[in-house]
Amino acid sequence: MKLKSNLPYECNRNIIFRAEDTKIAVFFALIYMYAILRPDQSATTGREVDFHRRSQYNGEERNMEKILIVEDDASNSQMIKEYLENHGYACTQAYSGSEGKLLFSMEEYDLVLLDLMLPGIPGEELVGLFSEKAPVIVLSAKSGTDSKVEVLSAGAEDYLCKPFDLPELLVRIQIRLRRSREKSAVAPGPVSGAGDGDREPQGEDSHGESGDFGVRKTYTYRDWTLSPDTQEMTACGESVELTRHEFLILELLIRNPKRVFTKQMIYEYAWGEEYLAEDKTINVHISNIRSKLKKSGTDSYIQTVWGLGFKLS
Repeated sequence: MKLKSNLPYECNRNIIFRAEDTKIAVFFALIYMYAILRPDQSATTGREVDFHRRSQYNGEERNMEKILIVEDDASNSQMIKEYLENHGYACTQAYSGSEGKLLFSMEEYDLVLLDLMLPGIPGEELVGLFSEKAPVIVLSAKSGTDSKVEVLSAGAEDYLCKPFDLPELLVRIQIRLRRSREKSAVAPGPVSGAGDGDREPQGEDSHGESGDFGVRKTYTYRDWTLSPDTQEMTACGESVELTRHEFLILELLIRNPKRVFTKQMIYEYAWGEEYLAEDKTINVHISNIRSKLKKSGTDSYIQTVWGLGFKLS
C-alpha cells in the first residue's frame, strides 16, 4: 500500500509498509522494549553481591542468633525478617500462636518476637512458655497499661507498641541478647551492697552445695529449695512452676533472707536493667509467686515491708 503524499519520491518510498517490513519493525520494537525494561545489570550485580555477602556472613549457623517471629500479619513479618537478616540474624516465621508453639518446641531460639492478637493461641498464653527458654519481646498494637503489666508479669522482657521503627526494634533485640549472653556466661555473684553477714540464707536448714566444677549452689530456706542450675523450685517437697523472673526474685530473697529489698533492687536484679517500670510490675510478680506457693502453705514466707519492699519472714 502506498500513501499519497506531496513529498518527493524518495521520502514516499521510506514510508511504504509491506508485510515483511511490519514483521521487522515489530522485531526491532521488541528488542528496544527489552533494552528499556530489562533490570539494570549493575543493580542486579549489586544484589547478587549482597546476597553472597549475607550468605558468607551467615555461613556459620552455629554462631548465628536465631529469632522466632510470631506475627500473623504477613507483610509485617516479612519486613521484620528481611531487616533482621540483613543484620546477621537467622529468622523463622510463624503466622499463628499454634504454629509458633510448635516451632518453639522443635528448635531452640535465642529470642522470640511475639504479637498478642494471634489466631489459634493468643500471644498472652504463650509468653510464659516462651520466656522459660528465651527472652520475649512483645510487639502489639495494645498500648494500655494493663496489657503491658500482664505480659511483663508473665515473663516478657520488653514491650514495643505498634507502629514502631525497625532500628529501635533492632537495638532492643541487641540489648536483650547481650544480657541473655551475659547471664548465661556468668553465674550471679553476691548482690551489690549486701553485707557479709547476709549473703547466704540464714535459716536453720539452709545450706549451699557446690562441686569442684563450678556448679552453682542449691539454696534452701525453711521448706523451700531452689536449684539455679536447673531453674527448679520445690516447696515442702512439691515442685513449683515459676517463670524466669519469678525464679530470680526468689533467688534474690533466699540468698539474703534478712534483708529488705526495694522494688527497684528486685527489678534490676531479676530483669538486669535500670528500673523504669511501674510499681505494679513487682507487685504482680510477688502476688503470682504467693499464689503458686499457697498450696504448700508457704506463701507467707514472703513478707511485705510497707513503704520499703519485700523480705523473707
